[in-house]
Amino acid sequence: MPRALEIVLVALVLPIVAPILLLLMVLVYFDLGRPIFFRQPRPGLHGKVFELLKFRTMTNARDADGVSLPDAQRLTRVGKVLRSLSLDELPSFWNLVRGDIRLVGPRPLLVSYLPLYSPEQARRHDVPPGITGWAQVNGRNALNWEEKFALDVWYVDNRSLWLDLKILWLTVRKVLAREGISAEGEATMSRFTGTKGE
Repeated sequence: MPRALEIVLVALVLPIVAPILLLLMVLVYFDLGRPIFFRQPRPGLHGKVFELLKFRTMTNARDADGVSLPDAQRLTRVGKVLRSLSLDELPSFWNLVRGDIRLVGPRPLLVSYLPLYSPEQARRHDVPPGITGWAQVNGRNALNWEEKFALDVWYVDNRSLWLDLKILWLTVRKVLAREGISAEGEATMSRFTGTKGE
């Protein structure tokens, strides 16, 4: 999708999104305090690292050894609602305006995953990352990593304006249906530890 078209779309929805952002900022503040936003380095196009912005949804609770508790124990009730409706992603539109990400593309994952990809999986970085993507509308976190990366690479090979518009439409449907929010047995998504046999 042309970047100019993305900016036009963002400008059109901004009057609707701005009041929601302000309300969510208040909710997160009373739920978790400061900071309101979660910032984390993520790899973008060709693996170039940028700082992704999202709403905080989890506490910083740690065990006696100083290790972070599992996501299921740190995710707050407000955080669960934000994640189930993908509202925690709204601050990422700032990354879109900056040019770090696009509306549609493979989701930017952790920097620590970069050396774990197979050469084929690494092709997901041949295009800019996106707020939503082909994997998100075909299972999201309910997919295993191999399935998710295969969908990402398929998008790289088949991307088009029509496909991007289709993904945006399917994203709205998936969010409203609240499908694929977490992997089975996980509060969010299990960590990627590399591809078996690679």
